[in-house]
Amino acid sequence: MTSSIAAIHAAKKQLGLDEDTYREKLEVITGKASTKSMTEAERERVLQVFRKEGFKPKSNRRADGRLKLTGKYAGKLQALWISAYNLGIVQNRDDAALVKFVERQTGIEHVRFLQNAADARKAVEALKGWIARVGGVDWSDTEIMSDYARADGFKIAWAQWLKLGGNAHANSVSAFHAQVLQLTDTTVELCDRRDWQAVMNELGKRIRGRKAGA
Repeated sequence: MTSSIAAIHAAKKQLGLDEDTYREKLEVITGKASTKSMTEAERERVLQVFRKEGFKPKSNRRADGRLKLTGKYAGKLQALWISAYNLGIVQNRDDAALVKFVERQTGIEHVRFLQNAADARKAVEALKGWIARVGGVDWSDTEIMSDYARADGFKIAWAQWLKLGGNAHANSVSAFHAQVLQLTDTTVELCDRRDWQAVMNELGKRIRGRKAGA
């Protein structure tokens, strides 16, 4: 379903039009009783009439004017994009920048990758692959890995720690654990998604601060 057809259906519901009245209006405006048989220009003409009659489309922008993504898979994609921002590999955390990146990488329109499971998987994998290549995040799991280390939040935070000069030596690992405890009042083993988000946000500030001062 195209965005214009969806908008017309939303207008029908918002204006309280029964099926017969709705079809009659479509035919009067365009000579066609079905939106699927209309051209895009004809559908826009229908929407213009419905707007004059009181239809108010829901805004797809936030109060500050930024694009607001909705859909079943928006949350996962936004979380990955914010991770890229906190790793210092994107400068713009806005949803519009996320849409442009995914559409450029996959060729899939955002109306599809936010709703369709197969397209969403392609979008997620494109983002994760890029974050791995540029941000140094190791998404892999092994049997010997501790349970906490399987969490995406840990993997991203650890990549941030390495960017800030940490390493895999025991002293650095201990320092990382101590930093997590300081930021969350929780040990690494017990951190949940919100704890890791707090860690990622703070380390992200440090990474962006270093880049700004470079």
